[in-house]
Amino acid sequence: MAEIRLNKFLAERMGVSRREADNLIESGKIFVDGEKAEIGARVTEKSEVKYRGRVIPFENSYTYIAMNKPAGYVSSRKRQGDVPTLYELLPDEYKHLKTVGRLDKDSSGLILLTNDGDFAYKMTHPKFVKTKEYEVRLDSSLEPLHQQMIADFGIELPDGKSQLGLERLDDMRKKWRVTMHEGRNRQIRRTFGALGYTVVKLHRTRFGKYQLGELKSGEFDVIKAI
Repeated sequence: MAEIRLNKFLAERMGVSRREADNLIESGKIFVDGEKAEIGARVTEKSEVKYRGRVIPFENSYTYIAMNKPAGYVSSRKRQGDVPTLYELLPDEYKHLKTVGRLDKDSSGLILLTNDGDFAYKMTHPKFVKTKEYEVRLDSSLEPLHQQMIADFGIELPDGKSQLGLERLDDMRKKWRVTMHEGRNRQIRRTFGALGYTVVKLHRTRFGKYQLGELKSGEFDVIKAI
């Protein structure tokens, strides 16, 4: 009967890194056959592995969720002060899933969650080039010259050049559809901010092949990997 290292097993089933899996083991949150697990342990298909009382099945059982994250919620598992986390919107059976990338507290829209680490890697690593689309509203009208700078030449930020696709959505030049292929921290906000604009609304509508569709704010759907 084939054995597998416990941290590898946890990483594959929970969508976490092996280091994070080791941290869970060291913290005493993982039990194997009723006993607290130890670093370096190995398990087989006959082992009963539990995390917070929930049995983690030995066979690959991946779950994929698309959520319309409301603004005002963080993407982390823990609250930041009084700021709620999106995990508070999920039933217990899905709270073990890990977000695929993040949306900051003030942003809303499509966010994916899964326990499939390989899927998360392919969706977020730059070499796989996943297109993301956002609806963005600015505090003031975007000057045509600034539009050209962002879309055609790119804006130099401390972590490199940022070049975004822009499509105007209103006559006031405040609402834009923004397309990007990267995922740097608060990149869209920082790009406009470098030219003196404030993003007052940022709503993601597409991530790769996945679209927000008709999901209402705070709702989620279990989806298939495509």
